[in-house]
This record gives sequence, C-alpha cells and structure tokens, in this order.
Amino acid sequence: MTRARAVHLNVALKTARLELEPLTSAHADALFAPMQDPRLYTWTSSLPPATVEQLRERWTRLESRMVPDWTEALLTWAVKRTSDGAYVGKVDANVRADVATNIGYEFFVEYWHNGYARESVLGVLEHLEKDGIRQAWATVTLGNDASARVLESLGFRQTRVLPNNEMIRGALHDDVEYVRDGARAEPG
Repeated sequence: MTRARAVHLNVALKTARLELEPLTSAHADALFAPMQDPRLYTWTSSLPPATVEQLRERWTRLESRMVPDWTEALLTWAVKRTSDGAYVGKVDANVRADVATNIGYEFFVEYWHNGYARESVLGVLEHLEKDGIRQAWATVTLGNDASARVLESLGFRQTRVLPNNEMIRGALHDDVEYVRDGARAEPG
C-alpha cells in the first residue's frame, strides 16, 4: 500500500442524502460536542475525547492515511447531511491490498434511526469496490444489534464469534466477525 493510493481512496464521496469528507483535524471543532454523548461508547472500547485539542491532535496523526509500517491505509470520512450541512457521524475503513480489513462507523445519537449508517457505509463500499477492493470485514460487539443489522442489510454475513475480543470499561466482550464479498454482495 502506498500513501498515494491511500489518498486516492480517501476522497470526498456523495450519496443520495450525504456528503462524506475525508476526515482532517479541522473536523474536530464540529464533531467534538456530539462525540461527548456516552451512549456512543456503549459497545466500544473507545471513550469520548477529553478535549477538542486532543481530538484535533489524534486526527492530525490520521491525516497521513497510513499505519506506521505502511502496510495499511487508514481511511476516515466525516459524514455530513446534504440538506442542512449538519455532521451526523463518521465512517472508516482500513485497507490492505484488495481487502477492507475494518469497516467501522459512529453516528451521533440525535441522527440514529435515519438510515445514515447504512447509506454512508454503502457509499464507501461501492467506492472501494470500484478501486478493486473485493472484500470487506467488520466486527461488532455481541449484543450490538443495531450495528449488526446495518451490516447484514449491506450483504455482510456473520462468519464467527471472537471470544473476549473487546475490552469495554474493564470487562471482556465477544465480537462477531462479518464479511462481505463485494462483487457477489446484494444489499437489501
């Protein structure tokens, strides 16, 4: 994986209702406040960023679009609603060769149940497939039924349970692994 390919993959995207902007440190000011809602972190090991400066620093490091050993691209998009310009969440994907190894998404609580996660993840998957990414992987903490439904609606299939794969506030949780084969997937 080269940085040039990572930058090529992490371009602005549009869907029917959303704009996906490559995430930069400049997004920290707009996304910090909605990221403070503890409900966002029920199913993840992440915690809310402590300060907007800390978030800006973290996202500055991501702007290289590469993991330190240059084997994987780190693609992240801020998701904005076209109708009013409101940021509704973010989507990310790690890409290694022709596989998206970690599809992830986080949508702000006030925008849940609007189909934004499904729409934006589908936009990312279609974009990556056009560039030769033929398979995508994701994990969801067992019990996070809303995220599982998003993946299943996009043609992901459950492949296995990963015991004790996620540490959430001091307790181990199982993750469910999902796989989507791009050319053969038929999202519903």
